[in-house]
Amino acid sequence: DAIVVFPDHLHCIWQLPFDDADYSTRWKRIKQEFSKNIPARLNHRKEKQLWQRRFWEHVIRDERDWENHMAYIYYNPVKHGYVERPLDWQYSSFAYRGQAVYPNENKIPEYVGELAVQMPVE
Repeated sequence: DAIVVFPDHLHCIWQLPFDDADYSTRWKRIKQEFSKNIPARLNHRKEKQLWQRRFWEHVIRDERDWENHMAYIYYNPVKHGYVERPLDWQYSSFAYRGQAVYPNENKIPEYVGELAVQMPVE
C-alpha cells in the first residue's frame, strides 16, 4: 500500500497472504534487494550494515488505523527535515497514490502529529 525509503531504514504498509506471517524473511529479502548495489559501512562487528537491524510490525486494525499509518509513513520525510512536502521525497510511493489519499498535500492531517508522538524516530 505504501513505501518510503530512507538512507538507513524504510517504512511500508503491505498485505501478507492469508496463510503467511513471516515478516522476518520478507524484510530480509527486501533489504537484500535494495542493498545489492549500495556500498554499506562496516559496523563495530566488522559486518556490512546498511539498514537498521530490527523491524517493528503492526497489524492494521481498521480504516482509521490504516489512515494514521499511511500519514505517518508519507509525512516521515517531512518530519526528518528531508523535504517540505511528502510529494517532494523521490523515494516514496506517495506520488503514485495521486490525490486518492491526501487531496491537499500541503495540509498535514491533525492526527499525524498525534501519531508521530507515539512512534519512535529511527
